[in-house]
Amino acid sequence: MAWWKAWVEQEGVTVKGSPHFSPDPDAEILYKAMKGIGTNEQAITDVLTKRSNAQRQQISKSFKAQFGKDLTETLKSELSGKFERLIEALMYPPYRYEAKELHDAMKGLGTKEGVIIEILASRTKHQLREIMKAYEEDYGSSLEEDIQADTSGYLERILVCLLQGSRDDVSGFVDPGLALQDAQDLYAAGEKIHGTDEMKFITILCTRSATHLMRVFEEYEKIANKSIEDSIKSETHGSLEEAMLTVVKCTRNLHSYFAERLHYAMKGAGTRDGTLIRNIVSRSEIDLNLIKGQFKKMYGKTLSSMIMDDTSGDYKNALLSLVGSDP
Repeated sequence: MAWWKAWVEQEGVTVKGSPHFSPDPDAEILYKAMKGIGTNEQAITDVLTKRSNAQRQQISKSFKAQFGKDLTETLKSELSGKFERLIEALMYPPYRYEAKELHDAMKGLGTKEGVIIEILASRTKHQLREIMKAYEEDYGSSLEEDIQADTSGYLERILVCLLQGSRDDVSGFVDPGLALQDAQDLYAAGEKIHGTDEMKFITILCTRSATHLMRVFEEYEKIANKSIEDSIKSETHGSLEEAMLTVVKCTRNLHSYFAERLHYAMKGAGTRDGTLIRNIVSRSEIDLNLIKGQFKKMYGKTLSSMIMDDTSGDYKNALLSLVGSDP
C-alpha cells in the first residue's frame, strides 16, 4: 500500500466516533467524573476514546459553556502519568497535536530526531502544510526554521526537503527512463564510488513520488545486486541513515512502517510511551485497522496482546479502547 493512498481508506479507522452524538451529556459525564474527591477514570476513557476528534472538540466547547472551565486543563489537573499524557493527546486537534510533538522533540537540551523523521517522512503534502500552519500559530515560529536551527548537515537537508512535501503524486505516472536514470545515479552516488554523494540520495528520495521510487528501487537492485536499504545501511549512519530508511519504508508500505514503530515502542525492557501514544492517537482515525493487520502478519501476535503485556491500569484500558477489536 503506497503511503499516499493510505490516508483515504475508511476501513482503516478504529475510532469512528459516536453515531448518536450530543456534546452536552458527554461534557456532563466528564464533569461528574472529575467533581469532588477522586476521579472516575473509566468514565473519562469511555467517553473520550469512543468519540472522534471532531466530537471531542465539541465536548470541549460544551464543557466550557456549561461549567466555565477548560476541559483539557481540568483533565490535566485530575489525571497523572501516562494516562494523562494519552488523554491530553486525544484532546488536541490532529495537526496541532503533531505540531506539539515536533515542538517537544526540539525544545530543551538534545533533539529527538526519531520523532521528527517519523512525522516528516510519513505525512502527505496536505498534512505537512496543515502541521506547519498549526506550528506557526501555536509557537509563533516557523517549523522549517526551527528544524534548521536544531539539526545540521545532511540530516538538516533531508528534513527540510521532506517538509516541502514534493513526494506527493497521486497520478501514479512513472517515466521508466527517468526511473532507470535515478537508479543509475544512486548507484554512482554510493556503491560505485569511495565515499557517498549524500545529496544525490536526498534529492531522489525526497522529490520523487512513491510509485516512481518503487520502480527506482527495482531498477537499483538489478544494477547493484543489493537492495536500496542495504546500500543506505552501508553508505550512511546515525540519524541520516534512519531518515533515508524511513522514506524507503514509507514508500514501500506505510502500514508496515507504523506497525514497526509500534513494535519498536514496546519491544525489549520498558516502553517508549511517547512513540506508542503518538502512533496510536495519530493513526486511529486514518488507518490503524490496516496497521493492526500488518502488525499481526509481521510479528505473529496482535497489537492489543502486546499492549496488554506491556502496559497497565487506566492507560492500558484507554489504549485498548482506541485500538479496538483484533483483526
